Amino acid sequence: MLAFFAAEKVTPHCDTMDGPVITEAKIALEKGNVTPVLKWVRKDDEDEIKKAFEETLGVRKLSPQAKDLADMYFFETLVRVHRAAEGAGYTGLKPAGQVEPVIAAADKAIESSPLDDLAKEISTLIMSGIRQRFNHVVETKKHTNESVEAGREYVAAYVEFVHYVEWLHNDALGTAAPHAEAEGKKPQPEHEH
Repeated sequence: MLAFFAAEKVTPHCDTMDGPVITEAKIALEKGNVTPVLKWVRKDDEDEIKKAFEETLGVRKLSPQAKDLADMYFFETLVRVHRAAEGAGYTGLKPAGQVEPVIAAADKAIESSPLDDLAKEISTLIMSGIRQRFNHVVETKKHTNESVEAGREYVAAYVEFVHYVEWLHNDALGTAAPHAEAEGKKPQPEHEH
């Protein structure tokens, strides 16, 4: 889970084959009822999803191969429309097992409600990330005036530490852009050096 905070790219899970969107889509197709998946799209997009659902139901009856192709068509349509509503691009469906550990833990918490365990685990990771960057700043500061290179190493460590703390703070306040990270863009703090 440390990779969640250390990585520059956080993978969304709505486009994975074992994510909540496709999991519900599979159930909807088996039951022949589109209603449960409509919550994943905007009201304005319901007609597109209903049409894709009806087309899928019609084609899946033809053969096992047609069923597989039709299901994938519906999954791709649903995820593409869902991601567009979030302001995120669609890059295709990902295999099962591509979910970040922290997202899997969050999903598990929602299902079984052990929120304290999830919060404790994330708090431990945050403290570890802060401590690691802080220790690097303190160590490089000791040598900051030995050479220009040493000074630059200190400045780089300082900037990384301050931006990391600022990003965590802004995220805790709800001011960080959630899909910037999902699209592989590093969070841009308001404070610049």
